[in-house]
Amino acid sequence: MLVRSKVNGEWREADVWAGSSLLSMLRDRLGLAGSKNACEQGECGSCSVWLDGELVCACLVLAAQAHDREVRTVEALSDRDGLHPVQEAFLEAGAVQCGFCTPGLIVAVTHLLSETASPDDDQVREALSGNLCRCTGYQKILDAVRLAAARSPEPSP
Repeated sequence: MLVRSKVNGEWREADVWAGSSLLSMLRDRLGLAGSKNACEQGECGSCSVWLDGELVCACLVLAAQAHDREVRTVEALSDRDGLHPVQEAFLEAGAVQCGFCTPGLIVAVTHLLSETASPDDDQVREALSGNLCRCTGYQKILDAVRLAAARSPEPSP
């Protein structure tokens, strides 16, 4: 089956099996390895992407469901000018250890900050409740969110 999606601002096509996940299409067919394949059950958040602006676990979305829709991945955040402010904050706060969960966390934090410029700790914990990390103990991740929030402009309406 041929799936056509606008991925990170560019229309792309992928020939996938009808039962393929969006995660599989992104990684295996389009070569976008930023979203990680961990639990394949929507429990860890490592495969978080935006589908038409909504945060989703790509492992739970069929590739066919992304046909003629917009997909943004962690790769869309950085550009030739450098890292996204959330990526920079994760580095500065030491929130990146093994790095496996990092892309999903960065997507989730970016999504949160696009909706809430200065989230409190409870809002951050709620927004990241679908993301698992085995290395950091989460404190450095919370520090990174605070750092990114302090540097971010107000969210767009």
